[in-house]
Amino acid sequence: MTACTYCGCDVEAHDPVVVFEGATSEGDPAGRYCNYGCLVAHVDAEGLATGSTCEVDP
Repeated sequence: MTACTYCGCDVEAHDPVVVFEGATSEGDPAGRYCNYGCLVAHVDAEGLATGSTCEVDP
């Protein structure tokens, strides 16, 4: 069983999302989530988007 980083459920029983740090999917994943709902909930709960902005070049 591979546990969801957020809720601990078996990710293989769902439509899993795997997150890697960096531009490639090489190496160990930074997290595994049941679905995008768990990923978003994790980001919100940990405040991972606080202070982040996207750069837009007009």
